[in-house]
Amino acid sequence: MAAFGSKTDLDRTRDYRERVIILGSGWAGYTLCQQLDHKKYQVVIVSPRSYFVFTPLLASTSVGTLEFRTALEPIRNRRNKASFIQGWADNVDLYNKTVTIEEAVVDPNQGLALTGSRHEGKDQSQLQTENASKSKSGQLFDLRYDKLIIGVGCYNQTFGVPGVIQHANFLKDVGDARKIRKRLLECFETAALPTTPDNVRRQILHFAVVGGGPTGIEFSAELHDLIHEDMARIYPGLIKFTKITVFDVSPNVLSQFDSKLAKFASDHFARSGIDIRTSRRIQSLSPGLPDVDPHLQSARLGLTLQVKGEPDEGIGMCIWSTGLMMNPFIQQALSEIRRFPPNEVIFKSKVEDAQKVDWHIMQDPKTGSIVTNDRLRVLITPDGPHGAMKAHLRDVFAIGDCSVIENKQYPATAQVASQKAIWLARRLNRQDLHTTRFAFNNMGIMAYIGNWRAIVDGAKGVGNVSGRTAWVLWRGAYLAKSISWRNRILIPMYWFLNWAFGRDISRF
Repeated sequence: MAAFGSKTDLDRTRDYRERVIILGSGWAGYTLCQQLDHKKYQVVIVSPRSYFVFTPLLASTSVGTLEFRTALEPIRNRRNKASFIQGWADNVDLYNKTVTIEEAVVDPNQGLALTGSRHEGKDQSQLQTENASKSKSGQLFDLRYDKLIIGVGCYNQTFGVPGVIQHANFLKDVGDARKIRKRLLECFETAALPTTPDNVRRQILHFAVVGGGPTGIEFSAELHDLIHEDMARIYPGLIKFTKITVFDVSPNVLSQFDSKLAKFASDHFARSGIDIRTSRRIQSLSPGLPDVDPHLQSARLGLTLQVKGEPDEGIGMCIWSTGLMMNPFIQQALSEIRRFPPNEVIFKSKVEDAQKVDWHIMQDPKTGSIVTNDRLRVLITPDGPHGAMKAHLRDVFAIGDCSVIENKQYPATAQVASQKAIWLARRLNRQDLHTTRFAFNNMGIMAYIGNWRAIVDGAKGVGNVSGRTAWVLWRGAYLAKSISWRNRILIPMYWFLNWAFGRDISRF
């Protein structure tokens, strides 16, 4: 793919094509980029990370079952004809059809899950001063679009629990998986020291997973496999100290699944020695182990997990997977329409003096997501007495976790994001957006539960399946959905190598 050094380079290679700017390189943005007709559109991806992450494989990479590269697809590659700008979208000017972009080439948080605004703690005056300086240096610039696709995704939800942002591990990007693997091995090596007392070993080899959804359950299963298939041979004297506990605020784990499948998974975990504690509320996560001398060097990795109504838990690592919060970009850059764009709006019903009314992007009252119509165009609505009126933006679309379709309740999953992207690309390629409406086709959900077993709920033509048959379907589906043939070759190779020779537990 060609590298572009300036906006004029983009303009020179445009060749009278419409410019489609895609914000985000996740399941929505990257899939759309792959499906658009590059003879008709000049596609520009804007994202702070230079790759797409195949998120279902992150749990496997975090414990060494697969290597990190198998879960990544670089945006810049030989086959991708899209242009790429590594940066953050800071603002959208709907009137002038421009996006303000801040470069993110040396962003220290690249590859890590985000939990809050980049501008948190800064007032408007500070931001204006910073932006003026960045504009002069070329770090901040505007880019015009003909069509804008918003697919910025969501951040990790921490519910404001003290200490979570500072001390917990998340599992949303490849940098998170690397941190988990490093921390996990640190816990075992520290426990293996001859000076580490048993009460410290028991606590730093206690791994807490907060969140009983598919991500939390699959990580717990992968961790259990690592401990009992590899660590049991490498650290045979430490296995008696290991423990995995899953905490969830809901009465049941895997609430998205059929109740029989969820029970099958819970019973399987119980037999495997994984403790599931439901209806638990986490109050804080702090450094240091309870009832241990704080000066003891071997206890330095320990954390204290405070659960409401229960004694404090000493743990070595906390994986936090409790859901999603809306990307702050939506509220900061899109909630208010500063200058009404009359030529870019399609009205559902007549609004008198539309340009004299204050308008805003429609957002879901519960999640803050952008609301679109069933053609994925962004809806806008006026303030004041006209609040019941609606219109939509002709050339601005929203897909993925950051958006919801009006009056529809689709889950915030990769499957929905991918289907929206494929549908929108087809419609834009054929230029027949007005002829059909998006409808989600549920292909089922699946989760790995350890010991070569999985559960599959409602997959099309398959129905509910559990056990080893489901495990074969689970592995087959993930392999088939991998974006490139390169990874379709690498993934089974690593599965075989790690089965034959054990997982790589190098710490780097």
